[in-house]
Amino acid sequence: MNANFAPWQQRIYGQAVAALDAGRLAHGLLFCGPAKLGKRAVAERLARRVLCQQPVAGGEPCGTCRSCHLIAAGTHPDYHVVSFVPNKEGTRLRTEIVIEQIRTLSEQLSLTPQYGGAQVAILDPAEAINNAAGNALLKTLEEPVPGRYLWLVSAHPARLSATIRSRCQRYEFRLPPHDEALAWLRASGHTDAVAREALNAARGHPGLAQEWLENDGLKLRRDVAADLAKLGRGDAGAVEVAQRWVGDEQVSLRLQHAADLALAEAAGLTDPVRTRSLAAWFDQANRTRDLLRTTVRADLAVTELLLAWRGASGAQASGGSRR
Repeated sequence: MNANFAPWQQRIYGQAVAALDAGRLAHGLLFCGPAKLGKRAVAERLARRVLCQQPVAGGEPCGTCRSCHLIAAGTHPDYHVVSFVPNKEGTRLRTEIVIEQIRTLSEQLSLTPQYGGAQVAILDPAEAINNAAGNALLKTLEEPVPGRYLWLVSAHPARLSATIRSRCQRYEFRLPPHDEALAWLRASGHTDAVAREALNAARGHPGLAQEWLENDGLKLRRDVAADLAKLGRGDAGAVEVAQRWVGDEQVSLRLQHAADLALAEAAGLTDPVRTRSLAAWFDQANRTRDLLRTTVRADLAVTELLLAWRGASGAQASGGSRR
């Protein structure tokens, strides 16, 4: 058992190891499920197990052989990771995985392994493969070579073609039971009260709750809630709040929190007018997040959204009381 794994990671890892040890591990694997549940870490651990030259008790990687050292250094010739690479100008990372990357990978997998008898490739995020790259990947999946493993990691498997998904053995991560997630957060050093607050805010997602707790995301959520309350009471102006929200790199997370807070508030209402108003604002908040990925002026888009929040808050007074 890997002591660093969360229980839900260990369950998936155990399933994959059982298949590997029984000779039933497929050439193509799809590790899928919500983001921030540790899918990539499980795939990497399994790769180290496959490639280790001196496994210890239970078949776990030793961490000390040449193969393990090369993987840790990122220089193992039989271990390949395909993800975003810089564009031709070298000014930023591409937003998709392109056919040249898959062709290079296919060539690498066609070579004889330099250490042992296996090669492992991890594609993450797999849903970023464009159409041409997807077609090239499919050819590799359809023509498996013994000892060659091609593992896809995806938070959005539905974006992969049905044909690619059908060629892969699926390992699906799901949100764990609430009590298990809470225990894990407490074991990570958080107090019970704070862990509960974060987990409830993250709708039961322990990885997201952990990220917020470690990076002041929970404080940011509280600040967003306070801003929305002030806007609803008329104690703050939409322009002023919008300029603050877009003043750093956290605007997308603020909008995510705002949308979640609107949804949580709507869930506790019995008044249909108010519920519909908050649901419409939730949709608008998510559209605004998408808009911010374009060339739109962020302050204007967020100002418009916050003005709409004031309108939604007005529906509380005219459309019925909150329960």
